[in-house]
Amino acid sequence: MEAADDPLAAHLRVVLVHDWLTGMRGGEKCLDALCRRLPRARLFNLLHRRGSVSPAIERLRPRSSFLQHLPGIENYYRYLLPLMPLAARWRVPPCDVVLSLSHCVAKAACPPPGVPHVCYCLTPMRYAWHLRSSYLDNESRSFRILAGLRGWAEHRMLDMLRDWDRRTAERVTHFIAVSETVQQRIADCYGRHSQVIYPPVDTDFYCPAPVPREDFYLVVSALVPYKRIDLAVSACTRLGRRLHIIGTGPESGRLRVLAGDNVQFLDWQSDSAVRDQMRRCKALLFPGEEDFGIVPVEAQACGAPVIAFGRGGATESVIPSTGLWFAEQSVDSLATAIEQFEKLTFDPHTARSNALRFHADRFTSAMLKFLVHVSRSRTQSSTVTYERETQARPARNCSMPLSSTSPPAAKDTRSKPSPA
Repeated sequence: MEAADDPLAAHLRVVLVHDWLTGMRGGEKCLDALCRRLPRARLFNLLHRRGSVSPAIERLRPRSSFLQHLPGIENYYRYLLPLMPLAARWRVPPCDVVLSLSHCVAKAACPPPGVPHVCYCLTPMRYAWHLRSSYLDNESRSFRILAGLRGWAEHRMLDMLRDWDRRTAERVTHFIAVSETVQQRIADCYGRHSQVIYPPVDTDFYCPAPVPREDFYLVVSALVPYKRIDLAVSACTRLGRRLHIIGTGPESGRLRVLAGDNVQFLDWQSDSAVRDQMRRCKALLFPGEEDFGIVPVEAQACGAPVIAFGRGGATESVIPSTGLWFAEQSVDSLATAIEQFEKLTFDPHTARSNALRFHADRFTSAMLKFLVHVSRSRTQSSTVTYERETQARPARNCSMPLSSTSPPAAKDTRSKPSPA
């Protein structure tokens, strides 16, 4: 449907807020789908590397924070995490609804009085919450969050960020989670109810082709520590299995040292090249614990089975008839799963059918209906009724200092999915 003919988008004044725009990853694919349907929306972000995102996003002329003016910021912005709460003070113009797509600070956007703020939560700030140790303790010095600091100073800063992250959740009137995994994290971290709307997958583009499957495994990922691509490299090297790796990132050098001659690094590739690899690979390897993970669905849309770690979003997108999970994030566990996989048979038509559950049109339709609903319900009482919350939230504070104290976090009651 063309945006101009979209009855849901025709009269809705939407302000979009995103963390940063430096490439087309999972969060940006969600943003792209919305920008196509909301071509008159205004878009705010921390920083924007021009030309790095889709035409639909670029057409909105993203408005960036003061971080944008730092020379070469796209090369080191991850090290500036302590400054991001200061940069997340956007002046949101009059609108009907604010929609933030947040995994870091975007949800801190403060809407005009009486305007609902919907947060499409990719995850609570992972640096300060569930993947904190992965960022602090990994040996890859190039991806240290706070370069030059160690020990208590890092933990103290992340404690302050966690407090700030929890308190700025008050600015959100409605949470939407990208998965049941993130839905539970929202409850644990913020004590808030949310509804799940799965991210969009372009199952029209990612589709099978009449080409034979070849004898190689595939990884498509940013090469950063928490993705655990080292497990795929080490397992395939140990087993002597061919592995193709598509992606770039600060872990590249370390991974190349671990890799045997059977591992091929393809660096960045176009979407068409990724699709070609997915159509020909034996299976996709997905060793990280992800919030949702669009790549496994894209692979299944191309008819490829998936071998994934049995926690996180992959437990929702991969089913026993389209792949399998491995129980521990260890080389032994993944190697065993690969050997088990090679004794089984998977139907590419079943994988394709499973992927169609996540078609992009379903995402955009559900999101726009949600936005229209909340824009028509601009009182606290209607918000509470819609979310089925039982306690009123504190008034939103749009000038919170980073160092303020906050109430204790909700008790962690997350359950761990069992691998198949």
